[in-house]
Amino acid sequence: VQLQASGGGLVQAGGSLKLSCVGSGRTFSMYTKAWFRQLRGKEREFVAVISGHGRNADYADSVKGRFAISRDNAKNTVYLQMNNLRPEDTAVYYCHARHWSSGREYWGEGTQVTVSS
Repeated sequence: VQLQASGGGLVQAGGSLKLSCVGSGRTFSMYTKAWFRQLRGKEREFVAVISGHGRNADYADSVKGRFAISRDNAKNTVYLQMNNLRPEDTAVYYCHARHWSSGREYWGEGTQVTVSS
């Protein structure tokens, strides 16, 4: 499985961005998808996760009510809609996939999100 994230950029505080992550393969729905982020010099942290068929999602407390994760399995794509962005959301965002049965994990290359105050 290969994952390609896009959609990052520079935005002012209070603004919005939508990240996308396109995956390869024909079994996209068999993978739980998630977004993580990492600030330079810090550990990678969990942001949001969505189940294989998109019925269940969970979020880090820091982004609840501002971010929304969704997926379109027909397009092999998972999204992260980020609203009301804050400077502390500045990080490299990574998409992640975990197979529901084997637990095998995959990471995509990150996309930089920068929020100016």
